[in-house]
Amino acid sequence: MKVSMAQFVRQVKQEVTKITWPTRKETMQGSIIVIVMSVLIALFLFFIDMIFAGIIQAILEG
Repeated sequence: MKVSMAQFVRQVKQEVTKITWPTRKETMQGSIIVIVMSVLIALFLFFIDMIFAGIIQAILEG
């Protein structure tokens, strides 16, 4: 189904009016959750890496 450029632009404008943007509070909460989870995962991976490094070090020394 072919749509003319003018009709496409009208449809896009109609769809854009349906968008509900998050509030500033929701955006801040979401951002904080992402930052906290990123730090927690980074710490978890750091400790796992340290454990494996210790195991490998013990194997290579032994």
